[in-house]
Amino acid sequence: MSGGAVSSRTAQSVLTDGASADGQGIGSRLDGTVSTHLVRLLVQAARQAGAAEDQLTRIPGTDEVVLRGELNRIPMSSLLRLWELIAHARPAGAGAAVAAAAPLGALNTWDYLVTGGATLTDSLRAAQPYHRLVTAATEGFDLSGEGDLTIGYRTSAGDPAVASVVNEYVMAYYLRRAREATGRPIIPTRVSFGHSAPTDRADLVAVFGTDSIEFDAATDSITFHADDANAPLPRADPMLAELMRSHAGLVLSSSRTIAGPLDAFRLALADAIDAVDPTLARVAKTLAMSQRTLQRHLAEHGTTWRDELDLLRYERAKTLLDQGLTRSVIARRLAFTDDRALRKALHRWTGSTPADHPTP
Repeated sequence: MSGGAVSSRTAQSVLTDGASADGQGIGSRLDGTVSTHLVRLLVQAARQAGAAEDQLTRIPGTDEVVLRGELNRIPMSSLLRLWELIAHARPAGAGAAVAAAAPLGALNTWDYLVTGGATLTDSLRAAQPYHRLVTAATEGFDLSGEGDLTIGYRTSAGDPAVASVVNEYVMAYYLRRAREATGRPIIPTRVSFGHSAPTDRADLVAVFGTDSIEFDAATDSITFHADDANAPLPRADPMLAELMRSHAGLVLSSSRTIAGPLDAFRLALADAIDAVDPTLARVAKTLAMSQRTLQRHLAEHGTTWRDELDLLRYERAKTLLDQGLTRSVIARRLAFTDDRALRKALHRWTGSTPADHPTP
């Protein structure tokens, strides 16, 4: 590849060896965070399971403005809270139901990483270094076997009821992707779960297509026969697979953690400025809360609406001035009433006079 594209080897080294501007390795920045695609999937599943909207809005990182960004990373604690809502609302078959609602592409790049290689085994082994693309590093993802292929998973969920739902989802997810990738009605040779057998196993037998399901096992895993694991994939595209790995590395190196409500607010405010409508009413509506509640939350975080809007406008104005835009254009983009209001703001921000910011 040429033209400045990052090779998969380079992308992989970034994941393990790279350092951010503050000296922190990318891995350390992403530890304990998950992708917006997975969170979106669970938000939808929680709604379908009957979770109340007020329960969802209290979970950090579930705002629509946050979930729209592929580079946003959500705390693992938020994901586990969503799994708890799902597990408690629908304990029987909940994990398999989430997988059933996740067609190819639901998890974006990860889905194509695990299905785009020459074989299923090749796809999963090439994708393995990028597992943090979809979930936290604390979630174990193991591959083993020379002929048959076994996928093992270890969730960090402490509640056994939640862990059982998570693991059922993971095994059902990889079975679905295996079937989509190969075009075969694959039946796994073995499925094992660490939790005890449910009273009625019929739903799980129907999902996995076999009654060879072990419970109270040492590991949570699913095993594919060598004939399925090593069969050529009909849609294998080496160049696309390479592009997906490069993209995955770049996403991980550029990601930002949305640690709490203030981060979500700042995304919503930036979105409002992009729409040239940075009003309290718009941002509050985006975050599904009242204006009064939003102002109270900002106060609890030691800031105010006016301060946050002023800071973001200042940062945007500096960038736009450096790009050579006229003050009139900048004033419109930042929703100032006129050029004079922008000039006053520039003086307040920098102490400079209008002459220090001549119109290009």
